[in-house]
Amino acid sequence: MNFGIDRLLADGELRRELDGRRLALLAHPASVTANLAHSLDALMAVGGLRITAAFGPQHGLRGEKQDNMIESPDFVDPVHGIPVFSLYGEVRRPTQAMLDTFDVLLVDLQDLGCRIYTFITTLRYVLEDAARCSKSVWVLDRPNPVGRPIEGLTLRPGWESFVGAGALPMRHGLTMGELGAWFVKTLGLDVDYRVVRMEGWRPEVAPGFGWPLHERSWVNPSPNASNLSMARAYAGTVMLEGTTLSEGRGTTRPLEVFGAPDLNASALLTRMRKLAPDWLAGCRLRPAWFEPTSHKHVGQLCAGIQLHVDDGAYDPVRFRPWRLQALAFKALRQLQGDYPLWRDFPYEYERSRLAIDVINGGELLRQWVDDPEAEPGDLEAVASRDEAAWVETRGEHLLY
Repeated sequence: MNFGIDRLLADGELRRELDGRRLALLAHPASVTANLAHSLDALMAVGGLRITAAFGPQHGLRGEKQDNMIESPDFVDPVHGIPVFSLYGEVRRPTQAMLDTFDVLLVDLQDLGCRIYTFITTLRYVLEDAARCSKSVWVLDRPNPVGRPIEGLTLRPGWESFVGAGALPMRHGLTMGELGAWFVKTLGLDVDYRVVRMEGWRPEVAPGFGWPLHERSWVNPSPNASNLSMARAYAGTVMLEGTTLSEGRGTTRPLEVFGAPDLNASALLTRMRKLAPDWLAGCRLRPAWFEPTSHKHVGQLCAGIQLHVDDGAYDPVRFRPWRLQALAFKALRQLQGDYPLWRDFPYEYERSRLAIDVINGGELLRQWVDDPEAEPGDLEAVASRDEAAWVETRGEHLLY
């Protein structure tokens, strides 16, 4: 199959529409062509294209920053001699001086299909500022690696943040190109917007179910997005960032495992299976031990659980990582009512709200976990309504 960048590079007619226009590229480490050339290098090698600037989102254009809330500076690309502006540094929106360097912004970002991933918010910001300054935006589309499944609560009004760009569920089931179209309509933007579509993307087909497994190499879009399994689990395991439990950072399987030194993993798994066995379908769960070399519980042996979504047990329809992780929190609260689960710290520049609420786009998930009377069916009722509404909303924006 061909991603948007591959089509742009191969199609002279398409490129001719950019003749005489100053171009900027918004990209990250996974912005690569079919032969694994970085998109900036590949575009610079094409005659007739005038690349005047580049932009990097969180973690940087080349992926130089390894952790959250570690900002990247602006710099001059040492190979191509063009300015590279950071949208995760002193600013998270392009300034007027940055906007003045181009006429068309090419956006080539690999997403993970999850609302919390900050590249979505960066897309919204550049669309808003492009509309304000009469700039064009072309999204060079890439696969949603987890395909079309949707899951989770819709972000509530007033809970927008850098990890919550709009009223999306946790798993949105759209590509970046489709998301851009949703932003344009939802925000009422008057912007020259275009999607360079993929060719041959079939998100329902095994074994990739969204990612062209065995056809395209996986390149980490962010440092801890280390493989397809992580992407599949991320819409649930990202919630661990708002807890005292380790999400496996500092191990070789970040965001595929969770645990803590004082966790009884077997008891936790037993309680989860008793509470809502259907929420554990479509994957395998294995009690595991790990010792983080950095981050939470560094140097301590943690008991935990690993999510396995890379064998024949994986079912993209039945696997619901957000529910699974929510169930783990609920089971832990029932087993140890006073467990200090919620972590209070500045999270993606939000300092007045609990991180777990910022991540979930509201307080409902945390309140459900902490309410001893609340049952899985109570959360299911709200989430399923949100999901059904999103199925209708997103339908008009599907390109594939």
